[in-house]
Amino acid sequence: MKNKFYTYIQNLQDQICKGLEDIDGGTKFREDLWERPEGGGGRTRVIENGNVFEKGGVNISAVHGKLPDTMQKMFGVGEADFFACGLSLVIHPKNPMVPTVHANWRYFEMYDENGNIINQWFGGGQDLTPYYLFEEDAKHFHQTCKTACDKHNPEFYPNYKKKCDEYFWNAHRFEARGIGGLFFDYLKATEQMSMEDWFNFVSEVGNSFLQAYVPIVEKRKDLPYTDAQRTWQEIRRGRYVEFNLVHDKGTLFGLKTNGRIESILMSLPPHVQWVYDHHPEPGSEEEKLLKVLAKPVDWL
Repeated sequence: MKNKFYTYIQNLQDQICKGLEDIDGGTKFREDLWERPEGGGGRTRVIENGNVFEKGGVNISAVHGKLPDTMQKMFGVGEADFFACGLSLVIHPKNPMVPTVHANWRYFEMYDENGNIINQWFGGGQDLTPYYLFEEDAKHFHQTCKTACDKHNPEFYPNYKKKCDEYFWNAHRFEARGIGGLFFDYLKATEQMSMEDWFNFVSEVGNSFLQAYVPIVEKRKDLPYTDAQRTWQEIRRGRYVEFNLVHDKGTLFGLKTNGRIESILMSLPPHVQWVYDHHPEPGSEEEKLLKVLAKPVDWL
């Protein structure tokens, strides 16, 4: 399974980078191959200062070795070996009318002293963070997520949509990071779902990513915007940074396990503002967004 999933995310990285390069039309992803001293490595790809995308990364990694102390405590186990691989992406567009997007699909194995698998699971999801709310975009993104889920189980979309709303919640701000999507973790074999079934589901979601995001980018990338709207985008990006550094488990996992810092922090946008006690004008489009972020919406 680990070889099958790693092959899948290598191909998915190629597909997604090609799809995003085609829509940007101005620049290409730069590739950075790296090795982890404790075992494994990855392929980081970053796009910067394009026509459409100000900064973005589409990274894959496959790492293995002794389970770090912090992870032993998290999983409630003693010394063990592990393997983890995944694809993680964050794309920050230039135009504030185009939403930021994040996605991640990952697989984990843990072994006993004889090298037998004692635990394995999938995790991941995809979510959208707009700066200006176009309800048809939110509906399109969520409908694409639901269509992928429904092919496997009609309960998956409502369950993983709810988990996404709960996870991407900036508790210290009492607001959502964005308008959600899907989030799932610890997808393990059950009587109903084998690991092969979970692979088919997770890859279905991964394959839906470009379909969920690219039509939104095409629709919004050439819309006019003002300096004030750009400032609002940078203020909202600050909230994105806060979530990633304070709450995000993936970022914290990377920082606590001696991860590769450039790959971990590639999710951070290049231009951000923190304005003291900022409040948008009453009745404005900016305030409309905040009202939606205060309480999860059933977009479908």
